[in-house]
Amino acid sequence: MITRQVVRCRSVAEVVAAIKHARQSGARLVPRGGGHCFTDRLSGADVVLDMTGLRSISVVGDVATIEAGAVLGEVYPALDAAGRALPAGCGPTVGITGLTLGGGIGLIGRAHGLTCDRLIGAQVVLADGTIADCDATREPDLFWALRGAGGGHFAVVTKLHFKTVPATPITRISAQWAPPDPELLAAAWQAWAPEIPDNLTVNLTIGVRAGLVGASLLAVEPTRELVRELSDLAGHEIPFDLRGGMSLPELKGSFNEPVQQHHTRSEFFARSLSDRVLTELLDHQPGGRLSFTAMGGAYNRVGPDATAFAHRNERFLLEHVGTPGWVDTSWAIAHEDGSGRVYPNFPDPALANGLPAYHGENLDRLRAVKQLYDPDRFFDFPQAL
Repeated sequence: MITRQVVRCRSVAEVVAAIKHARQSGARLVPRGGGHCFTDRLSGADVVLDMTGLRSISVVGDVATIEAGAVLGEVYPALDAAGRALPAGCGPTVGITGLTLGGGIGLIGRAHGLTCDRLIGAQVVLADGTIADCDATREPDLFWALRGAGGGHFAVVTKLHFKTVPATPITRISAQWAPPDPELLAAAWQAWAPEIPDNLTVNLTIGVRAGLVGASLLAVEPTRELVRELSDLAGHEIPFDLRGGMSLPELKGSFNEPVQQHHTRSEFFARSLSDRVLTELLDHQPGGRLSFTAMGGAYNRVGPDATAFAHRNERFLLEHVGTPGWVDTSWAIAHEDGSGRVYPNFPDPALANGLPAYHGENLDRLRAVKQLYDPDRFFDFPQAL
C-alpha cells in the first residue's frame, strides 16, 4: 500500500521531478492549487502536488505573469498596484489557476469576459515531464483546451500569462430585504439582468431573505438609474446600497464571507424559468438558497468553439445550496427548464454523464487533445476526460 505523499513544489524543476517519479512508480498524482474544487479529487491520490509554493506575480505593461499557486487575495492587490485588473471570482483563497482553467465568472466579467478569455499563454509540465509553453501559435490545441476545460486534464500548469484590463473605479451594488413577491422578483431579474449594459452585473440570491450583489463600471448616479429598472419590473422599491469609487480589491473584499460547507448543485439556463417551474421552485425554497448569476455581455460575445468553454449562449447560472436532499429536489425542479450545461468549475458528482454537460459541443475536440497530450491517462480523476 502506497502512503499518500504531499510534494510542496517551489520551482518548475520540482514539478518535473515529482511527475517523473510518480510516472515511474505508477503512483496516481493530483495537482492542488487553491483547494476549492466542489469534488474530492484527492481521494485515491498517491501523490498530491501542492502548487502553493509557486505564487510570484509580475506585471509588465498590460501583461501579468502569475505562477500557479497564487490566490485571488494576492492577485488583485498586486495588479491594482500596477493600475491593472482581471475579471475573476471573489474568494481571496481561490486559486487563480483552477479558476482560469474552468472559465472564471466574476463581477466585472460581463464587461471583460471570463478569466480564461484574458489568458494569452501558459507554461505547463506534460505527463512525460516535459516543460512546454503554449499560446495561440505554440501548442495551440493545448492552449485552446486550457481556456475553459484545462483543470487537471492535460498537464500541470505552472505559470499563466494574462492580458489585463485597466483598473477603474467601481460602484458596489448590494441589497438585503424581504420582497413582497419573490416570484415576481425572480421573474423580473431573469428578464432584466442578462440584458442590461455590459458594464453592470447584478446577481440575485433568494433564501431566508432576498439579496442582490453586483458591480458597475459606471458612477453612482448612472448606476442608480439602471438598477431602478429592476425595482420597476419587480413592482416594489428595492433598497439598493450603492458605493462608488471602489477599487477591485476593495470590492471583492467587501463581498467575502466566511467559507461554509454546503451541498450545492448548479446548471446554466438559456431561457427564463417557466411560471410553473418558478412557482414550484420557490414553494420548495424554504430550507435552502437559490443563487442566480447573470451571464450575457462579454461572456456571450465569444464563439462557443473559440475556447474550450462551451457555454456562450446562456442567460444565467442557477446554484442550489443547502442540505443534500433539499438541493437534489430543488435542482430536479429547475432542471426541467435547464440547458443541460454545467459550469466546469462547479463539477457535479451526481451527474450520470457529466462530460457533455461540462463541455458541450467541444467534447470531441477535447478528447482528441487528451489523446494527443496524455494518451496513457496519467492525469485522471472521476470527472476527467
